[in-house]
Amino acid sequence: MNYHLSQMPDRLAKPRVSGLTMVMDKGLSTDEAKQFMSVAYPHVDIVKLGFGTSYVSPNLREKLELYRTYDIPVYFGGTLFEAFLIRNQFDDYISICKEFGISYMEVSDGSITIPHAEKCGYIEKLTRYGTVLSEVGSKDAAHIIPPYKWIELMKAELAAGSSYVIAEAREAGNVGIYRGSGEVREGLVQEILTQIAGEKIIWEAPQKAQQLYFIELLGCNANLGNIAPTEVIPLEAMRVGLRGDTFHFYLTPKS
Repeated sequence: MNYHLSQMPDRLAKPRVSGLTMVMDKGLSTDEAKQFMSVAYPHVDIVKLGFGTSYVSPNLREKLELYRTYDIPVYFGGTLFEAFLIRNQFDDYISICKEFGISYMEVSDGSITIPHAEKCGYIEKLTRYGTVLSEVGSKDAAHIIPPYKWIELMKAELAAGSSYVIAEAREAGNVGIYRGSGEVREGLVQEILTQIAGEKIIWEAPQKAQQLYFIELLGCNANLGNIAPTEVIPLEAMRVGLRGDTFHFYLTPKS
């Protein structure tokens, strides 16, 4: 940090296993990624190349190499995994990850239906090649999953080898753990946390109010995902009580 302030929260330092900020890169140019990294790299833990953007992005290898120079792991969005799977190209997916030096992989079933035992089988297989993140929740707002089922799915996927489970919200933050308005389904979140450790969940939280909710609930080291590149610095300030929304969180009241 640039100077000393007292009464600051115990923000975990990188490399960290909790307090993660996962950023969604939806098609930054290499120059834009350079500018992004130049200011935000101390606060970024993982970069996701959203949905299938890695297929259509020019200069992909160059951008991946840039992120590597900052020791930032990158993975392809879960939608790309599903695109390979529905075409019966699972082995090709593994080959592509190897070819591009991708050691983080996301297993999701938000766009297609995969029997859960089969999904867990893919998780188990991919752990041989790197770190697996698995996403729970549907991208279909009409498909409501009851809390007990979220817990059951998360437990099974962690047992299959996922390092973290991702609570689905889409890039807009309006499905899964959120209502269509973006409001947090608080009962669902709190019930999940009775059975699943918060340190093992990455909460997709693209909206500021959603980020604030999880910081207030879980503290400055909540795992947050689908963060826009331009929101990393504001989020980090909010995590440590240097934004109006969290200003009083860590201050000791004067006697």
